[in-house]
Amino acid sequence: MKGFPETLPLSDGADLTRDAYDAVAAEYAARTYGELQHKPFDREMLDRLARRTRGLGPICDLGCGPGQVARYLRDRGVPVLGVDLSPGQVAQARRLSPDIEFWVGNMLWLCVPPGAWGGVAAFYSLIHLARPQLPLALAEIHRVLCLGGWLLAVFHIGQGSVRTDAWWSVPLSLDAHLYEPGEMKHNLRAAGFEVVDVIQRGPYAPEVEHQSRRAYIFAQKLAR
Repeated sequence: MKGFPETLPLSDGADLTRDAYDAVAAEYAARTYGELQHKPFDREMLDRLARRTRGLGPICDLGCGPGQVARYLRDRGVPVLGVDLSPGQVAQARRLSPDIEFWVGNMLWLCVPPGAWGGVAAFYSLIHLARPQLPLALAEIHRVLCLGGWLLAVFHIGQGSVRTDAWWSVPLSLDAHLYEPGEMKHNLRAAGFEVVDVIQRGPYAPEVEHQSRRAYIFAQKLAR
């Protein structure tokens, strides 16, 4: 399968997201690459995604960062690849997991044929789209999944948006958009998905992650 080009046309606000994650790429990898060992619920959700997609095709870790989700899935025998908007994050992912394919890409126009993937794991990546772009991204994910394919969408629960002006003392500009599960479910159904599971959890300890409630939605493509 052909990879993405390293330079891409960007949607509104995507340049700020790319630049922010580029600016903290090394620190982000150092702090988050091993995080799943402290997150048993997240591992359980990924195990469920692996079981549901077995035999359907590869899972894409969409918005992969340094590739910890892709690494977890590969270590369990799942065919996997990773895509991220940030070249800096992709460089970290390639360094940490040279046996996995990682590409620079934009979830609004994924350079793969229809039905190419059996699953998509979107861990906190949809939240960086401008709100009007969410339906476009979900429609694109629906396009690239095979019939019966699965999306696992993970996001912070809430309303409105949050602007970050510095991260680990690095000045930057990064927006995150919070969603109530009902709003995300509505968008998924409008994109053609069947919403199967909606699961919520409170935060792990402060030393493990940011203190926010999280939602995990499993949605399946049952029609073209």
